[in-house]
Amino acid sequence: MVHEREMITHGDPEDEAPAEEEEPEEVEEEEEEEEEMVDPLETVRQKCEETEHCVHTRHRLEACEARVNSRSHTQEDCTEELFDFLHAREHCVAHKLFSSLK
Repeated sequence: MVHEREMITHGDPEDEAPAEEEEPEEVEEEEEEEEEMVDPLETVRQKCEETEHCVHTRHRLEACEARVNSRSHTQEDCTEELFDFLHAREHCVAHKLFSSLK
């Protein structure tokens, strides 16, 4: 009950003086540090997409997408080609990712 009285007597938190803000120089440094971080997964994925097998499956996917988009009424979709490409890329990533982590 004493706790409740303190809350009532002190008023709303909005009535209190605002907290000191960080200087703009410090905020800029923090933002720069955050921008430097690179996700190793994305880096390895990009490298794997350049391998021969991934390039081949990507071409098959792009050909399928072009074929499907050229037709107005079709039941064909490129699910199989998409899964083939993702499987090839992730198979490559699985072998390389953990060696790049600390």
